Amino acid sequence: MTTQIKDTNANPAPLGLLGFGMTTVLLNLHNAGFYKLNSMVLAMGLCYGGAAQVIAGIMEWKKGNTFATTAFISYGFFWLSLVTLIVLPKIVTGSHVDGTVPIPGIVDTTSDALAAFLALWGVFTAVMFVGTFKLNRALQVVFGSLTLLFFLLVIAKHSGNESIEHIAGYEGIFCGFAAIYTGLAQVLNEVHGTTVWPLGVVNK
Repeated sequence: MTTQIKDTNANPAPLGLLGFGMTTVLLNLHNAGFYKLNSMVLAMGLCYGGAAQVIAGIMEWKKGNTFATTAFISYGFFWLSLVTLIVLPKIVTGSHVDGTVPIPGIVDTTSDALAAFLALWGVFTAVMFVGTFKLNRALQVVFGSLTLLFFLLVIAKHSGNESIEHIAGYEGIFCGFAAIYTGLAQVLNEVHGTTVWPLGVVNK
């Protein structure tokens, strides 16, 4: 007699995709020049882009999905680390009680250091993009555009060219909305039991 165990857990992918997508859109509205970096973007990076993606990744781990586990937990901590490198220098500076000897603080991240940070994430994303060739077209668009976004930001930070950063911002808005579409499509398709928004299934 064979016992079959049915997976009754919900699909966590929409949560991860929406956490990533919505936070990416809001950050890249800043990169495109619509507003300055502010607490709203940082809060989204901590909570929805960061914590929610990590939770989604842990749920994917329970479902045995290695790709989604790696993606959601990695990008969740990307957002958490990005917020940390922005905020940390501002909360560790100070002086001794007598005010005579400064306590060494962590300096703000330089443009070249930030470019190196983004470049490494770009390489990681490029490899993950290859993995989407066995998944669906929607995810290929998300990871392909995200790879391009990282390397555009690397060029912008390394060169200090504000125009390139604005171009990266618009490209990042597209990437974020692609992730939002992919997440909501999975929700709507599951609720209706049919393809409402196509994902472009790949024939394996």
